[in-house]
Amino acid sequence: MKASFVKRPLATALAGMLLAAIGAVHAPAFAQTVTLKASHQFPGGKGDVRDEMVQMIARDVAAANVGLEIKVFPGSSLVKAQEQWKAMQTGQIDMTSFPLDYASGFHPQFGATLMPGLVKNHEHARRVNDSAFMKDIKAIVEQGGAKVLADAWLAGAFGGKEKCIKKPEDAAGLKVRSAGATFAQMWAGAGASIVSIPSSEVYNALQQGVAQGTDTSTGSFVSFRLYEQLKCVTAPGDNALWFMYEPVLISMKSWNKLNDAQKKALTAASKKAEDYFERESKGLDSKFVETYKANKVEVVTMNEAEFDAWRAVAQKTSYKSFSEKVPGGKELIEKALSVK
Repeated sequence: MKASFVKRPLATALAGMLLAAIGAVHAPAFAQTVTLKASHQFPGGKGDVRDEMVQMIARDVAAANVGLEIKVFPGSSLVKAQEQWKAMQTGQIDMTSFPLDYASGFHPQFGATLMPGLVKNHEHARRVNDSAFMKDIKAIVEQGGAKVLADAWLAGAFGGKEKCIKKPEDAAGLKVRSAGATFAQMWAGAGASIVSIPSSEVYNALQQGVAQGTDTSTGSFVSFRLYEQLKCVTAPGDNALWFMYEPVLISMKSWNKLNDAQKKALTAASKKAEDYFERESKGLDSKFVETYKANKVEVVTMNEAEFDAWRAVAQKTSYKSFSEKVPGGKELIEKALSVK
């Protein structure tokens, strides 16, 4: 009886240990799911490619089953557009997608990512992504406590209320609303006067004659229905002056909390989203042209000589100011211009 009494608890204990071992083998490797908060300013669930890029990353990471979840907060529902860089630094959010130029108040070098004529077309943008210029930009991003997960460039256009704007002489005497300080400097150098208003007020400004010209992304030209107020637009084509860098970023603190499997899944999902965005951003340009033609707005493109004339104005204004005022600015401009 005594021997039997000893064997039974021993057998029970051994069985328990065996079950525990089996359970450990089959249990998920991630005892607790890591949740990241991703914020951006673009409309959610309405087909905006910038929103879809972030949503795609979230879906693919979830499907990888590595214990990582990304909650997306679109439409500035969590953080305002201009505050996203700081929100990443403070830990309010983990990820964002926004125009990097918005953070030029923290790192003035980022102004080079919305600079006239540094990127000519989508194929050129791909080469810029692999250049020494972009290596320097990403190094500054990392020094600021973040990491680029996916590159994204949006093309833009010029719009004229009364005429086409193809060469610098066309801008002389016009009242122009520009999307950024570097473009405003170029417009002023061509003889235009600058109208400082938010993008949401451009339609009314054109309608009331407060502005006679504008520049912005092709997507915004469509979403703001500016075709109702413009006579002519200068589409991107092969010689676009207007390109803006809008990457997907993650804070280094959040990145460093992930294990290797999670980092691998997030990197793969981001690469897939980057490829998607490149295809779709070209589609935005096509939709822009189709929409404006359908609304009887004249659509033109710049030839290389016209592009070079604008770049010459930029060299005397935007490039010169950036080179003089921004640490390392001259080198950044030179590296970007060296990409053919």
